[in-house]
Amino acid sequence: MDLRLGFYGDDFTGSTDALEALSTAGLRTVLFIEPPTAEQLARFPGLEAVGVAGRTRSLATGDISAELRPVFARFAELGCPLVHYKTCSTFDSSPEVGSIGRAIDVGQEIFASPFVPLVVGAPVLQRFCVFGNLFARSGLDSEIFRLDRHPTMRQHPVTPMHEADLRLHLGRQTERQIGLFDVQALALSQREREVALDALLAEGAEIVLFDVLTDEHLQRIGQLLSTRAEPGKTLFVAGSSGIEYALCQYWGVGNSQLPAGGAAVDHALVVSGSCSPVTERQIARALTKGFAGVAADTALLVQGGPVAEAETARLVVESLKALEAGKSPLVHTALGPADERIGATAAKLQAMGYDLLDLKLKSGEIFGRVLGNIVQTIFAGTGLRRACVAGGDTSTYAARQLRIEALEMVGPMAPGSPLCRVSAANGVIDGAEITFKGGQVGRDDFFTSVLKGKP
Repeated sequence: MDLRLGFYGDDFTGSTDALEALSTAGLRTVLFIEPPTAEQLARFPGLEAVGVAGRTRSLATGDISAELRPVFARFAELGCPLVHYKTCSTFDSSPEVGSIGRAIDVGQEIFASPFVPLVVGAPVLQRFCVFGNLFARSGLDSEIFRLDRHPTMRQHPVTPMHEADLRLHLGRQTERQIGLFDVQALALSQREREVALDALLAEGAEIVLFDVLTDEHLQRIGQLLSTRAEPGKTLFVAGSSGIEYALCQYWGVGNSQLPAGGAAVDHALVVSGSCSPVTERQIARALTKGFAGVAADTALLVQGGPVAEAETARLVVESLKALEAGKSPLVHTALGPADERIGATAAKLQAMGYDLLDLKLKSGEIFGRVLGNIVQTIFAGTGLRRACVAGGDTSTYAARQLRIEALEMVGPMAPGSPLCRVSAANGVIDGAEITFKGGQVGRDDFFTSVLKGKP
């Protein structure tokens, strides 16, 4: 096994984003749920990249070290020349939750890289970093927003973005000095770029944020990263799948022949734990195209016990009725950020004694596990083999509930959310095709495209 790269994704959908970037470039890549054992790796000959789908985006900062150390230690054992801490492309994080700064600190304690390259821009995902400020579309059908004015990120329920300058945002999460390699430096000749990077490091930069506006910028960043990777040592890097796109462009790989699969299907199951306005539009479009909406009473689900079990059973029954009527069920916990269920659920959790931080984190875990159970039950009862799980935190916990062990890409759906074939200890799920969609990913017709499969 000759690995080029190991990566850990801070949530499930971010991890499949990196999987897609590498797979479409032709690199044999498998995404695992836990650090892979030798036996698991042996089942996938010819691996060139290996990932672990994590959950640090939804963890309190004090819990991040215990989550990351075993993964990074495993990558070190495997001799990965590059190890990537994969962040969300909208840099979802705060000093209290999902701290990217803390993750970088942990990585440096293990790998001690000369510096940590940070690449967040990814033009294929419509994410751009210019003079240190991050810009993004809201889905693929909107204008481009500076992140502190982004309709989703400025009011994100867990990590709202009030600062678009990533140096300032990250600076609240780590004491390491952050330098900027901006678009003007990227326009220099190759030799001049090397000199400019050396100058930043000589000034004390421990983390270097790279601007990204174009694919050409990514190719130049890929060259800089590759030349800084020393033989026999691991270069630790951080950022979005812009890292993978940069490296693959420089390596000159591409035009892969993806495995066959992802053909059109008559019916699929969609479960959504997202409250993003992008997902809101996607749900609305799907309901006009023949999907059957199944609304979850989230205030009941968070209570647990018999009350939650009864509500879960109702959602399964309603979904089965939809399939019997020839429709694809779409189970949702919210219809956008203004859905009244969000407030009712928060009030219920408060009444149960949860504090503010717990309120932000608990619902994603609860809904993810419930929706995972719904997928399991419906697949077992119907033989359905295609599903979509929407929401970053939702996907993380749903995948664990489904006992998924590994995923390989089948084909593209929307940038960052490929259709995957799953390997699972759960026989009902093993071999099924599932796409895990981040809340802000995809065009308005995303859910209807789940039925069409691979373009």
